[in-house]
Amino acid sequence: MAPTALLSVSDKRGLVPLAEGLLAQGFALLSSGGTAAALSAAGLPVTKVAEHTGAPEILGGRVKTLHPRIHGGILARRDDPAHRADLEAQGIAAIDVVVVNLYPFRAAVADPGVSWETAIENIDIGGPAMVRAAAKNHADVVVLTDPDQYPGFLECLAAGRVDAALRRRLALEAFAHTAAYDAAIAAWIDGRLASEAGSGLPLRLELPLRQVLRYGENPHQSGRWYGEASAGWGAARQLQGKELSYNNLIDLEAALTTVAAFGYGPGAEPAAVVIKHTNPCGVALGGDTAAALLRALDADRVSAFGGIVALNGAVDGAAADHLAGLFLECVVAPSFSEEARERLAAKANLRLLELDPAAVVAASGRPQLRSVLGGVLAQQADDGPADPDTWQVVSERQPSETEWRDLRFAWQVVRHVRSNAILVARDGRTLGVGAGQMNRVGSARLALEAAGEAARGAVLASDGFFPFDDTVLLAAQHGITAVVQPGGSKRDPDSIAACNANGMVMLITGRRHFLH
Repeated sequence: MAPTALLSVSDKRGLVPLAEGLLAQGFALLSSGGTAAALSAAGLPVTKVAEHTGAPEILGGRVKTLHPRIHGGILARRDDPAHRADLEAQGIAAIDVVVVNLYPFRAAVADPGVSWETAIENIDIGGPAMVRAAAKNHADVVVLTDPDQYPGFLECLAAGRVDAALRRRLALEAFAHTAAYDAAIAAWIDGRLASEAGSGLPLRLELPLRQVLRYGENPHQSGRWYGEASAGWGAARQLQGKELSYNNLIDLEAALTTVAAFGYGPGAEPAAVVIKHTNPCGVALGGDTAAALLRALDADRVSAFGGIVALNGAVDGAAADHLAGLFLECVVAPSFSEEARERLAAKANLRLLELDPAAVVAASGRPQLRSVLGGVLAQQADDGPADPDTWQVVSERQPSETEWRDLRFAWQVVRHVRSNAILVARDGRTLGVGAGQMNRVGSARLALEAAGEAARGAVLASDGFFPFDDTVLLAAQHGITAVVQPGGSKRDPDSIAACNANGMVMLITGRRHFLH
């Protein structure tokens, strides 16, 4: 009897060439629904599942392959005499290859407005059952769940190399496929039902391996990148440059979240960010992308060396000219003009990444995850917009319109600096950044010294409250005219008094932005 291949796929890519390859190796084809129709339309001989089982599809197609003649043929162990006897007694033919990929549930629920009923109807039942059965019995049955597997399998089949190692690897991929499918269903239902307190379900994380990295943070550490191809960095298009590294991706994330505070894509206020070791060393607004970039680079050209640049608008030739003379690791933007690409092509090692705004939106709203010993922490991303209407002016002096603009800008940026964070800014540009110090006044010294004489007339932002008045007094000595901070310290009155004594403005936002 000829070996049998059962094909039932939602993704029809590569279906006909696979079927032709199986026929060439003497297989009989068994199929149902749209897969059978596609094979017949290609002129290939195929037996429909309903003809094979003697049972019609019922319940509007909900039940097609859930039948002993299907699952018996898949699950029977060929080396078990009792199994062979059962097949013979029931007149069931063995099924040797199972090719199944599942109803596209993720695509069905990608629309936030999808109805509960539509989502539920896109939950595949028969498909996962066949995949799991074939994977369980992989010693006798080959299971294929991805069109990318077809060419390699056909090559091995033609060469007679469908060995245990291949069968086990395909079984592993099959179980990973159904696990990810079930996780997506559970996550969607959880999202529809979860209250503010959460559902209490365990964390499920199913991400495909995108790249084995050269190493992790350091050469002696291994590293891997897991991510979806349709959202976030997995959807970025690398136009040129070396392979992305672990540290590149960490820095790119910091750069993108910072620049996206000003919008990302068409209509956004032009902004540029230069990142070094996850901290912004230069952030600026400008009349266009090139102007914003030049101002951000000029904020701290020493630190910009070897940095990461993120832009929230299209990179044109003028912007490319500002990048061409620098050593940078990566540049990310929504798009690059042909002129920009031509001017940057000579910098062969510079990584250019085109990240569509839609890919950013597709990856938003997910919890931030961080590993700890024996577990994972999850939190809501701190990416909500600032609301200056809720801020309080607690000083005697009111801010000028210019100070208001600078304070809003500084507050948007300081939240992206590692705590303790202090930032000095003026005219829509950072002048000095103090990050990650063990005390707040230490961060203030770094930021004010970096700003130098430019601090006179500038504003200062702090991600956390001032435990003492020392930071305000230091700021006054450097000519800072206004400060913005969350408030909430028992000693807030001391800092407010220091502002009043020096004619400074103080705003309290009521919201802290620690970033560890």
